[in-house]
Amino acid sequence: MKQNPILDKIEEAQIKNPGEFNVGDTVRVHNKIKEGNRERVQIFEGTVMKIQNGGLRKTFTVRKISNGIGVEKTWPISSPFVDKVVVVRRGKVRRARLNYLRKLSGKAAKVKEIIR
Repeated sequence: MKQNPILDKIEEAQIKNPGEFNVGDTVRVHNKIKEGNRERVQIFEGTVMKIQNGGLRKTFTVRKISNGIGVEKTWPISSPFVDKVVVVRRGKVRRARLNYLRKLSGKAAKVKEIIR
């Protein structure tokens, strides 16, 4: 669906790019957290499960295993709470959504690494 050109211009000004990454990459998301009047950065490291939509509404989901329990977080790419996204390793996958990783655990849940 085509949007209003005025809205497109407003959205273009708000889009930011925290880093270049793809599905299957292991990333560190630097997430800003406000506690009272203080602000700190918390790092969430895991595998990018999916990237969806486009433009200002683009979101990405990262999954990690914490104490044997799978934890997934979804952020908008243009969110002011996402400080930066650092790629730890590049993953080699043939899918856009890695939902099958939810059923796997341990070494089976690994994604092959692209060696450059």
